[in-house]
Amino acid sequence: MTAVDTDLPPASGAWREGDDPGRRQWVRLPEPLQLEAGGTLPDVRLAYETWGALNADASNAVLVLHALTGDSHVAGPPGPGHATAGWWDALIGPGRALDPARWFVVAPNIVGGCQGSTGPASPAPDGRPWGSRFPLVTARDSVVAERVLADALGVQSWACVIGGSMGGMRALEWAAMEPDRVTRLCLLASPAATSADQIGWATPQIAAIRADPGWRGGDYHDAPPGQGPHGGLGVARRIAHLSYRSAGELGERFGRRPQDDEDPWHGGRYAVESYLDHHANKLVRRFDAASYVRLTELMNAHDVGRDRGGVAAGLARVTARTLVAGVTSDRLYPPAQQAELAAGIPNAGPLRLVDSPYGHDGFLIEAAEVGALLTELLES
Repeated sequence: MTAVDTDLPPASGAWREGDDPGRRQWVRLPEPLQLEAGGTLPDVRLAYETWGALNADASNAVLVLHALTGDSHVAGPPGPGHATAGWWDALIGPGRALDPARWFVVAPNIVGGCQGSTGPASPAPDGRPWGSRFPLVTARDSVVAERVLADALGVQSWACVIGGSMGGMRALEWAAMEPDRVTRLCLLASPAATSADQIGWATPQIAAIRADPGWRGGDYHDAPPGQGPHGGLGVARRIAHLSYRSAGELGERFGRRPQDDEDPWHGGRYAVESYLDHHANKLVRRFDAASYVRLTELMNAHDVGRDRGGVAAGLARVTARTLVAGVTSDRLYPPAQQAELAAGIPNAGPLRLVDSPYGHDGFLIEAAEVGALLTELLES
């Protein structure tokens, strides 16, 4: 018998049926999801996690919405069912901004994601993975699905909806689509509409995945380890990660140094190349390439003003008390875009800036400052 190379990346890093559920719970949509782009998506279910308990008058529920490669595991250690620790662990827990003794925190995995919710790696009604047949799901479609989750949990109105990056796009749509169900809104490092520059950053990422021979037109989910589009997904992650960090931080952290004893003039790597390789290798083991493509397309489609008379009219729909924050060094979603949100949302205060060298990732890394802003909003 030939030994199996367990170091090969899986065809997909998605959570699959039969895997340990970890902390996940599920809710199933009672009818097919009507899609903004046309058509329907049948038999949809959402994976989600919760912390704390809903109080007697259901007034303490907080919805936390993840970014592109996030999921429902906002807090908690890695372990069975969860490849990584919570991505915002410093915000949820005793004495933290979202203390479960006070708040009922809910975090769903988006439709189209790959960590328990219906997505390209999930079985379609015919039993085969959706793969290339999985349709475009927009931020507005995700709100329709998450509305079912809110109803199932007995949440008529969220005390706060919080999101950064792609999560901020979804949070904004929640407040624009369901103004009576969002009391407070926290938007971090996200725009009113995705710009040409941001679509431009996304384009080579999608192209890299689709150019990988392992992509197989999007129908690779049953391929053996090492034969999925992990090369293309890794390139996409490298491109994206450069946009998530700032030039200043990369220069200070790595400069032109080689990686350990490697020689870049003779096939070796610079330290910054090793850093990007590391993040690429991590992602291909915990994420799905088709979800990456579809969710990137979701972000490209984001425009709060679509079919609402423009961005200003879309923002005017929001009635929630709103806090908008940007990161000073963010070159992917620069603070000017958050300034547009703060100026256009009727009940938003002035733009708040998180002073950080870490670029777009600052909204995740600067947990103490973000937690203080969130606490301020929740006390308002």
